[in-house]
Amino acid sequence: MSKRILRVALTGLAVGVVTAAHGASVSVPSYQISSQWFADGQSQVAEKMAQERHDVKAKNVILFVGDGMGISTLTAARILQGQLDGSDGEENLLSFEQFPYSALVKTYNTNQQTPDSAGTMTAMMSGIKNKAGMINISSDGLRGDCASSQGNELYTFLDLMEATGRSTGVVSTARVTHATPAATYAQVPERNWESDDSLTDEAKANGCKDIADQLVSYDLGDGIDVVLGGGRRHFLPAADGGKRADSRDLTQEWLDRYENSDSTALYVETGNELATADLANADKLMGLFTSSHMSYDADRQASGADEPTVGNMAVAAVDVLEKNEEGYFLMVESGRIDHAHHAGNAYNALHDAVAFSDAVQAVVDKVDLDDTLILVTADHSHVFTIAGYPTKGNPILGKVVTNDGAGAPEAAPTGDSDGNAYTTLGYTNGLGYADLGAETDADARYASAPLSGRQDLSGVDTETPGYHQEALVPMGSETHAGEDISLHAIGADSWLVQGNVEQNTLFHIMTRATALTPAE
Repeated sequence: MSKRILRVALTGLAVGVVTAAHGASVSVPSYQISSQWFADGQSQVAEKMAQERHDVKAKNVILFVGDGMGISTLTAARILQGQLDGSDGEENLLSFEQFPYSALVKTYNTNQQTPDSAGTMTAMMSGIKNKAGMINISSDGLRGDCASSQGNELYTFLDLMEATGRSTGVVSTARVTHATPAATYAQVPERNWESDDSLTDEAKANGCKDIADQLVSYDLGDGIDVVLGGGRRHFLPAADGGKRADSRDLTQEWLDRYENSDSTALYVETGNELATADLANADKLMGLFTSSHMSYDADRQASGADEPTVGNMAVAAVDVLEKNEEGYFLMVESGRIDHAHHAGNAYNALHDAVAFSDAVQAVVDKVDLDDTLILVTADHSHVFTIAGYPTKGNPILGKVVTNDGAGAPEAAPTGDSDGNAYTTLGYTNGLGYADLGAETDADARYASAPLSGRQDLSGVDTETPGYHQEALVPMGSETHAGEDISLHAIGADSWLVQGNVEQNTLFHIMTRATALTPAE
């Protein structure tokens, strides 16, 4: 086979290609070059060529985690956001998809091909991978075994920042004691030990502390400065509507901790209280807005619940943390993307992903990227699929409608081999089909049993909040998936994010960017 040497020259509206071995030349026609696709592609390459890499220390690091926000969720969410804004949707980009640097991330745990959030977030925060279900305990420990965890505790990037005088914050739309937020600060061999009522006799006998207790009694630096999210029940005694069996009110203990200090601490429980709080004079801020997880974003809007958005919480956290001239670390989790997927409800998963994208943009607009590194990622994916050859611009939550090949949509939804309509979005496993109409709480699906097999969708509006997609394998809850997820970066030392990396590499990116070198 002859070797060909190609020389490409841009001349006006034509690209001349000379092939040395054959002497043939090709001129790309003007209608090809004048295409908007062609121009956009050239612009994107030019932007990459113009990027400059500066080895600049990051004073601040903000880590955004979309729990369960796999690649298929990103794709569907960007299409939904575009369609909500009146476009076809496919060309749209979520805010962080426009960041200059990105990578793929391998998510497996040391004992599971498909991971859980405790192990994935431990990897991101500690720099090493571990077993599923354990938070910041090395794989030498055993899940649910307090004694085996002792001497195998792992320290986190938040620990390093606190120990060196920086401020720290944790924000989540899930319970702040849930696996992902807990992995920023806690060391526990069982992710479900959120309050003392869940501790085993063995754990109590060997001195293990529950996650909420560890948050409030956190003893590095001056304690975690901002905590915003759900999960109030794990901080309150049973007599006050909580779950604690030790009769302690940890919210009051948190306030008491700073009563005689130089810090001004604020505790809030509603979105309005957060919006009107005097953050200019606050050094410490805790907000626990719901008993358990916070509402799905669509449900919050439909019900009028007095809860802040993930964007409201992220911006408020930055308002408090940025006062520290030494810098800060903030973790912001959109936890309910994951929960909606577990319930088989694409509507809420995608709307929460769009709200998450808006939160990222709000923070990008607020901070100085010259000294702030912003990372946006997921912890794992879900068995969530996009299929069926729908025509461009077809409603992403709708039934598949193909086209005639020239772009004209068919007159009716496309059928399967039996002629039955089906949706673009679906799940490999899970609870399966349910038509709950206007119900905006995805968790309502758990009230009925899993349903397998094809359903007649001819009279069903699949774009409503309460529609739950069909699933191939019936299960009590849809599962995580094991494929790679994405990592997006902008700001100081963001060029460190490239290629395909192990999930624990995120810790090392953050320590490298902040010049924090862990030492024995």
